[in-house]
Amino acid sequence: MASPRLETFCCPNRDPATEFVVTFQPVLFGALSLGSAALSLLFAILQILPKRKGYRRLGQYPLPRPASSSRILFIISICDIMGCAGIIVRSSVWLGLPNIIDSISVANSTDVWPEVFCVGSAMWIQLFFSASFWWTFCYAVDVFLVVKTSAGISTIILYHMITWGLALLLCVEGVAMLYYPSISDCEQGLQHAIPHYATTYAPMLLVLVANPIFFNRTVSAVTSLLKGRQGIYTENERRLANEIKRRFFKIMLVFFICWVPNIINESLLFYLEMQTDINDSSFRNIRNAALITWFIMGILNPMQAFLNTLAFHGWTGFDVDLSLQRRRELAWDSVSTSVPNATSHNPVVGSTLLYQSHVQDAKKNMMGNGQHHSDGISVLSEGSESSTVEIHISSELRDYEDVDADGESLENSVRH
Repeated sequence: MASPRLETFCCPNRDPATEFVVTFQPVLFGALSLGSAALSLLFAILQILPKRKGYRRLGQYPLPRPASSSRILFIISICDIMGCAGIIVRSSVWLGLPNIIDSISVANSTDVWPEVFCVGSAMWIQLFFSASFWWTFCYAVDVFLVVKTSAGISTIILYHMITWGLALLLCVEGVAMLYYPSISDCEQGLQHAIPHYATTYAPMLLVLVANPIFFNRTVSAVTSLLKGRQGIYTENERRLANEIKRRFFKIMLVFFICWVPNIINESLLFYLEMQTDINDSSFRNIRNAALITWFIMGILNPMQAFLNTLAFHGWTGFDVDLSLQRRRELAWDSVSTSVPNATSHNPVVGSTLLYQSHVQDAKKNMMGNGQHHSDGISVLSEGSESSTVEIHISSELRDYEDVDADGESLENSVRH
């Protein structure tokens, strides 16, 4: 799991609150963290691999290269997977070499390798999960810019600079403050540790506060866009808007489930740390709550990798296809819903929202009257190739020839 308490534990002269939670049933805690991280990593990798019968079908229109929002979702998954890998390594070593925890002590200060491993693994986990937080924030900003203004291909470079730069800077700065003047002799005191905890939780709190605001404004902008198309707000537009809301809600729900226990646990431990004697009987309920949330964190923090892929893509299945051609055709970001007609002879009509140049078919069928009933709206931001929102909305106003003309127009708009 990702907690600044594990970095604080690397100090031989750690505070009593950190000593209390980290040394409580370490074998059980390590086993739970290892199992959760291993399952999450396995299923997250399975989710993002290309599938033979994937969650999207390739359309008749050529696909441009993946643009910023889709790349961001993929990078978030990679950051989560790397964080899980760090948890697996750390938990495996702690379970296989239980004496390593006892080796981190003032009395055994000459043996620095346990402390080096402790600090290195903790920094690895914090760095990638912190980067995941920053990328999640950038995703909320990006989808808003795509719909509202513009977000060219150059924005992905800016996102890389912001996310990796801030994640690395805050991680190094927090650790340097925590381990001053040396790892074997950290300064004690709550005031000394606060900068480290602030750098850890700042991006997390940013996502919890800012992302719902950006998501809400994005949904409002898309709703206005749909209403402005024909001056009416039909059932199909309403279904599409609700699908977008559900997707954003799932992303935030996963984040709340996985990381709110960290904030609760840290608040409880800070309260205990300010007390003269944390073992006093009057703090029994506080200690129990801290231990419960500590174990919940060990299970839920690593599960973000898998749960995020479910929120991004839904369940993609087990039918993995590793062929090179399929890999080139894969699109990482899609939200789609279909509305079948009541009779089997009527065409299946699709409603799809795709961000930034991701062209996905609306489900079409030529059964019955032999007509395609699909209409596409292409909204380009400042003429940018990677700032395209494609909204395919069901319609019964077009015949087969009109759809062909729409296809040629859409293809030309994507190429430009």
